[in-house]
Amino acid sequence: MAAMARACSGLQYPDRFYAAASYAGFDESPKSSSKAIRSRFSDEAALLLYGLYQQATVGRCNVPEPSSWHAIEKSKWKSWNGLGNMAPVEAMRLFVKILEEEEPGWYSRVSGFVPEPEPVLDVQINNDPKAEAVNENGNSIPEIKIVSTENGTLPQTQDKDVLVEGLGSIVVYDQWISPPVSGLRPKARYEHGAAVIQDKMYIFGGNHNGRYLNDLHVLDLRSWAWTKPEAKTQSLESPPEKLTPCAGHSLISWENRLLSIAGHTKDPSEAIQVRVFDVQTSTWSTLKTYGKPPVSRGGQSVTLVGTSLVIFGGQDAKRTLLNDLHILDLETLTWDEIDAVGAPPSPRSDHAAAVHAERYLLIFGGGSHATCFNDLHVLDLQAMEWSRPTQQGDIPTPRAGHAGVTVGENWFIVGGGDNKNGVSETVVLNMSTLVWSVVTSVQGRVPIASEGISLVVSSYGGEDILVAFGGYNGRYTNEVNVLKPSHKSTLQSKMTETSVPDSVSAVHNITNRDVESEFEGTQEGKIREIVMDNIESENLNKSEQTNELIATLKAEKEELESSLSKEKIHSLQLKQEFADAENRNSELYKELQSVRSQLAAEQSRCFKLEVNVVELRQKLQTMETLQKELDLLQRQKAASEEALRAKQKQGSGGVWGWLAGSPPPEEA
Repeated sequence: MAAMARACSGLQYPDRFYAAASYAGFDESPKSSSKAIRSRFSDEAALLLYGLYQQATVGRCNVPEPSSWHAIEKSKWKSWNGLGNMAPVEAMRLFVKILEEEEPGWYSRVSGFVPEPEPVLDVQINNDPKAEAVNENGNSIPEIKIVSTENGTLPQTQDKDVLVEGLGSIVVYDQWISPPVSGLRPKARYEHGAAVIQDKMYIFGGNHNGRYLNDLHVLDLRSWAWTKPEAKTQSLESPPEKLTPCAGHSLISWENRLLSIAGHTKDPSEAIQVRVFDVQTSTWSTLKTYGKPPVSRGGQSVTLVGTSLVIFGGQDAKRTLLNDLHILDLETLTWDEIDAVGAPPSPRSDHAAAVHAERYLLIFGGGSHATCFNDLHVLDLQAMEWSRPTQQGDIPTPRAGHAGVTVGENWFIVGGGDNKNGVSETVVLNMSTLVWSVVTSVQGRVPIASEGISLVVSSYGGEDILVAFGGYNGRYTNEVNVLKPSHKSTLQSKMTETSVPDSVSAVHNITNRDVESEFEGTQEGKIREIVMDNIESENLNKSEQTNELIATLKAEKEELESSLSKEKIHSLQLKQEFADAENRNSELYKELQSVRSQLAAEQSRCFKLEVNVVELRQKLQTMETLQKELDLLQRQKAASEEALRAKQKQGSGGVWGWLAGSPPPEEA
């Protein structure tokens, strides 16, 4: 959510906005002319600042579009009108964010305002083997120096939680440290996706200055070197379709592949899109799914539970907050919308989610358009029932835009904000006891206290490490920070006397004595269960009844799993049959096309033959006419010849008569 959890210091909104507007020249001062503003900012930034200022102070654009003869006024109108129904508060925050991007030091130059010191902590490790050691309680440990780059002082502290061997220079427990990275860093961003495959952290997409990104970068967690793979897109179209830039999506590692789920885009689709990146071939493709997918959205949570993805909440393309629940089976690639019982979390986005014991889905925090939350909700994925358990310990403040990862039964939460300040504490929740505690805290506007930050977990030398990247806290960042959780932070010993609901963990507070029992879990084998029991026979009977109930539930579970396996097999068979039918249909279609082409050729040949027949008929008619004329001429010729012979015969008789002395006949 773009307006959620901005980490800012000094003036709060709306005073901070008016100070920024005055500094940028959007007031009645002489420097507020359009010419003065364009001389300080690029045309694109100036137009965007103008539109945001009008949206924040006037509201939605209702003025008519200027004539095309006034090019500048028309461009300003388009910038304002393009913001649509954006809330004035969100326009104020985006105005300040763009100004900080254009001129990061504007706040310190505003007259009448005194900037707050923002110390940035940097830990320097003394790697000299001849360095002196501090002897305390008989233990020799290296000396750790924490340097404040803001005021130049060098306060020195000594930390007992130091690991001499391990991840390069990162040897301090429960402290955020910037490792010495190399290579070309990714562009600063937030609301991106991050995942780990084979000791490499992949960063994809995100938001920078309101622009969505579609680049992919890789950080080797052994050498701390950045690289950018030459990713290509698998598409049947020519040229290949470009990968859509997005932000607010989720990046999940699955079988040596990356799954990018949902996210905000410039031209959103109707349904959620799932894209797949094959790390071996460096190829992006679109995952073909079945069933009815959820509507497109961003800011949702996507949690991998066994072989399924559980999607909750988010915000759709129309800025409507959601609290629906969907599951994508990665084996059958089938979507399923879940209608769980109980009271679900209120509609929200930019929350965090985790899974405990492969059965319980935990939802923490998030925000609406104007409110941040710090509530905790639990969904029993077997019973499909929502509950809201009681939290214990140092309950975190409301926040949104935070990130979380699980290490064992502990859930680490980093970053986020509450619309006023960035969250400086890194907290951890023991998911079995529901006890919160603070791991560490930072000071000032540092990358850890950012919205839209990413957090992944990896390991080195048998130890877990948390790796954070990016975020927005008044400025975009592309910093990498690493934390090693200590033994005390990953194995919380705090216990509470209040009972924890059964739908959260396998903890049942019955009496005063701890008895550990184990029973077989869903897919991870055995799940630990702590049962408080007493030596009294009545409580022993309760324990026996509990065991009987567990056995009954196990039998029912096995039966349900068997039925589920059969259904999955049947679904796979149907999928195979469907694929075979598609193949047959494709072959038949090819045959049909061949027959159609042959038929077209025959039709063309028949047409030519018909034309020839017509021509021959015309010639035949002509020949018949000529034959009749020939017959007539022949008859006329015969008549003429007959007349000629008769005349010749007459003439011959007269000559002989003359010779005989008879007079010639008189002519009629």
